[in-house]
Amino acid sequence: MKALIQRVSRASVEINDEAGGHRTAGAIDGGLLALIGVEKGDAEANADKLLHKLLHYRVFSDAEGKMNLNVQQAGGGLLLVSQFTLAADTRKGLRPSFSSAAPPADGERLFDYLVAQARTHALPVATGDFGADMQVALVNDGPVTFMLEG
Repeated sequence: MKALIQRVSRASVEINDEAGGHRTAGAIDGGLLALIGVEKGDAEANADKLLHKLLHYRVFSDAEGKMNLNVQQAGGGLLLVSQFTLAADTRKGLRPSFSSAAPPADGERLFDYLVAQARTHALPVATGDFGADMQVALVNDGPVTFMLEG
């Protein structure tokens, strides 16, 4: 599993509804936006390892301005958004290959597992809708962006 994380001062994800409008599926005021990619062979252990990194990776500033605080210590939330394109193989050619991405059913199962596990911790957790066409809005704080693997 992969997560492209961005430290944000706010982030939200909107989804087109059946009436032709938009609805906000999830939003946080500050914390981490994590775009989540699931690859073939990933299992719950990968999700657990990734969640541990999401919760404990120190990317928030302390009183001296150094990145010493994790999302929980900073009082932030998580916005988890599924993004199968993170599993793309881009090493050759000019078109991405998605042969390493997990099948949709496996990706959804592991994404849902990750979300459920994240919600057992004492911080706000918001999400998009798996497989939906989503519009993600964010204010990257820093900018601070990292790729994590679990």
